[in-house]
Amino acid sequence: MNKEIIYATGRIFELVQIPKKDGRIFEVARRAPGVRLIVADKTNKKVLLTREHRWELGGYDYRLPGGKVFDTLKEFETFRQSGKDILIAAESKVKEEAAEEAGIYVFGVELFKKSMLGATVEWDLYVFEATKWQLHEQGQNLKEDEQKGIDVQFYDYAEVEKMIIDGAMQEERIALILLQWLKKQS
Repeated sequence: MNKEIIYATGRIFELVQIPKKDGRIFEVARRAPGVRLIVADKTNKKVLLTREHRWELGGYDYRLPGGKVFDTLKEFETFRQSGKDILIAAESKVKEEAAEEAGIYVFGVELFKKSMLGATVEWDLYVFEATKWQLHEQGQNLKEDEQKGIDVQFYDYAEVEKMIIDGAMQEERIALILLQWLKKQS
């Protein structure tokens, strides 16, 4: 099937037109995928959340550590053309993000869920669970644009569930996935 990129921001998004057999044109906004990580202390029934300033919200939000698998659309396209497995790239990136944002060394992960937005917006998020991890002695290694601060704390499962229900976690599709994960723990 022929695909034509009709608009690209040059960095993160592109708009792709896909001709249908009946002559209609289907459009998809595509962005490189992202990752999120569930880090849990299952013995004490706690999960790690970050509290970080989000410019798009004009304030702070509670989140799972994570970020983009590729910093640019061009990097993502090069990767897609390589035929390599996206899960391997996502797993590597989620470990890097855990060290950077949360000061956690992650030695093992399992994919918990892949979140897809839908037919017209392609922005997949791969949510992993850390299976083996430890706190990093040196703490976080934040990028310049994260210097406003990312606070890291473990919260009781019940407290996290309440934060999700009350809307304190505003990345809603990840909040739902975390709620699903919490329900599997009980």
